[in-house]
Amino acid sequence: GQAAIEPFILSNDGFFPEIDATALRAGIRLAGDVSDARLEGSIISAMITTNRELKARKAIWQAAGHASLAAADPTEIGGKNALEVTYTRAVQALVGAEHAERYRGYDATNSGASQGDEILPTADDYRRDHRHALRDLLGTGHATIELI
Repeated sequence: GQAAIEPFILSNDGFFPEIDATALRAGIRLAGDVSDARLEGSIISAMITTNRELKARKAIWQAAGHASLAAADPTEIGGKNALEVTYTRAVQALVGAEHAERYRGYDATNSGASQGDEILPTADDYRRDHRHALRDLLGTGHATIELI
C-alpha cells in the first residue's frame, strides 16, 4: 500500500550539502510503497559511502580554504551550485541502485504487460551514474581507458 510520504531534508557533515529526500524520491521515481523510514536509511547509507569516497578530495578542498563543497567552485547552473548538484546525483544513484536491486523481482512479472511504460534504469545503470558523478567531483573525467 501507499506509505506516508512527508517532505524531509537530511543534514550532512557540514561540508557536503544536505539532501532533500522528497526531490531524491522524485528523481528516481521510487515506488510509493517505499516508506520514508526506509528511504531515509538508504539515503544516509549512500551519503556515508559517497562522503567516504570523496574523503581525500574533501581534505584537499579544505586545505585550499574551502569551508563547503559549494565554496570549492561557485559555478551555478539553473540557480543551483554545480558541485552540489553532482554530489546529489552521486547519492541519488546509489539509492537508486539499492532499490533497483531490492525490488527488481517484484516488477518482472508484468514487465511485458504495458509496452508504453519506459524502461526503468537497472542497478548497474545507477552504479555507472554514481561513478560518473564521483569522477566529475574528483575531476578525472569519464574516460576509463587509463583504468585498463
